[in-house]
Amino acid sequence: MPQVRDVLFIDGVRTAFGKAGPTGQFWRTRADDMAVKAVRELLRRNPTVAPERIGDVVLAATAQVGDQGLTLGRDVGLLAGLPDTVPGFAVDRMCAGALTAMTAAAGEIALGAVDVALAGGVEHMGHHPMGEDVDFNPRFVSERLIDESAAVMGRTAENLHDRFPALTKERADAFALASQQKAAHAWQNGVMRETVVPMAVFSDDGWKVAGRDEFLRPDTTLDGLAALKPAFRAGGRVTAGSSAGLTDGATAALLVSEEAARKLGVEPKLRLVGYAYAGVEPHLMGYGPVPATRRVLEQAGVTLDEIALFELNEPFAVQVLTWCDELGVAADDPRLNPYGGAIACGHPLAATGVRLVAQLAYGLRERGGRYGLTALCIGMGMGCAVLWENLQ
Repeated sequence: MPQVRDVLFIDGVRTAFGKAGPTGQFWRTRADDMAVKAVRELLRRNPTVAPERIGDVVLAATAQVGDQGLTLGRDVGLLAGLPDTVPGFAVDRMCAGALTAMTAAAGEIALGAVDVALAGGVEHMGHHPMGEDVDFNPRFVSERLIDESAAVMGRTAENLHDRFPALTKERADAFALASQQKAAHAWQNGVMRETVVPMAVFSDDGWKVAGRDEFLRPDTTLDGLAALKPAFRAGGRVTAGSSAGLTDGATAALLVSEEAARKLGVEPKLRLVGYAYAGVEPHLMGYGPVPATRRVLEQAGVTLDEIALFELNEPFAVQVLTWCDELGVAADDPRLNPYGGAIACGHPLAATGVRLVAQLAYGLRERGGRYGLTALCIGMGMGCAVLWENLQ
């Protein structure tokens, strides 16, 4: 049996995240070309990694149709100029697509199948709206296998408000405001310059550079958030202001074995310690990161107090607040999403995971600490948590 090897995170990049739809900056850009840009930039930033050394390319998409269909890892690899000898494949775990791509690639490295892998994701929600062309089996509802609200992420967020009355709209609005403020500060202070890749895109006004997230609202106020109407049901508490916008974007990460890192002369940022996926009631989708976090900490023998930084996805403020209350982490804990989150930058489903890891690596370098955690909830009632050790 081969000896299990350490898996190291070297680098991760993303495009700016654009507003989905005809007014968004990526409307006239193909999804696969966005992923190509992320892969090419990753290789440009790491010139000692010869393309032929890459053992596999794993890319995720939730809507695997149209310009993000076929076998994305292989297609994007070829479009990015990788040799014919480099294989690739596609994965789908909805919002955890990119993290699943990373853990799948990590398994290949850990068992010695490959030494170097690229992993990431892309989602063009403008070209492929959530749920489009999906034929849900009627048995899900007719046989009461799931509550019908499970198919709509915003309704599952309302379900969390219902299940946990302490999670008020006021708390959600306050969290959303903090996310916008932290993201604005991060952009202003150059934090995103290390991870966001500017990309030339064609628009109705000709060529321009997409280099900034389009959902940033630095002028957000509590009064403005309080005045917004419910987005998913009458009398509800979830609004556009406390939700991540529908977004287009792509990400890519470079993972290697410890031996490959030495041979290639690349400096690792993080070591993968462990990961866990968990299932919960589908209509309480946002609860998923709670058992996933508990599971990965138990596996690794690490306590929550030992975690120096948390990067949680923010599809809805109430979802992060659920995790906070259940695990005993204050919503304003300085370890939690110090550079803002998806409420400010957007959540292009299968692409998001690498954004979380790249921001975690940056934060651990700047702030110190041994361990960091990335976690998110997943459609149809799942959660993911990945534990990393800081090597910087």
